[in-house]
Amino acid sequence: MLPNTIRLETIWAPRVLSILRIMAALLLLQHGTQKLLDFPAAEFMPSFPSLFWFAGAIELVGGTLLALGLFTRPVAFTLSGQLAVAYFMAHAPRSFFPIENGGDAAVLYCFIFLLLAVAGGGSWSLDKLRQQGAGRTPAAAASQA
Repeated sequence: MLPNTIRLETIWAPRVLSILRIMAALLLLQHGTQKLLDFPAAEFMPSFPSLFWFAGAIELVGGTLLALGLFTRPVAFTLSGQLAVAYFMAHAPRSFFPIENGGDAAVLYCFIFLLLAVAGGGSWSLDKLRQQGAGRTPAAAASQA
């Protein structure tokens, strides 16, 4: 393995993971703000306590936490599950193929969030700052998990 490859993996992979986390969270956050806050303008506002309203609440709170990188693993796992349920309830009955049933974004979000649940939030996250503040290195935190 080349020294440059090692540097790319150890330095840039956690940073790019953080960029992926932040961008996916901000994009998902728009779905929550649209459902609950009518921003950007929505076709309809779900009523409380509908399933659609709860999906918006999960997207709003989860998207915010994920953008900050706070409680990344459990939040990403929850969002991954929510997107899987959304796909199978709202999209899959229309067609087998995600491109035909409009569910390709839900599938992509689901797997991105599953990756984040396993890999963590990357180097630019509040979780990372909390680990450093507690005097734990990421390696020590991983060995305790």
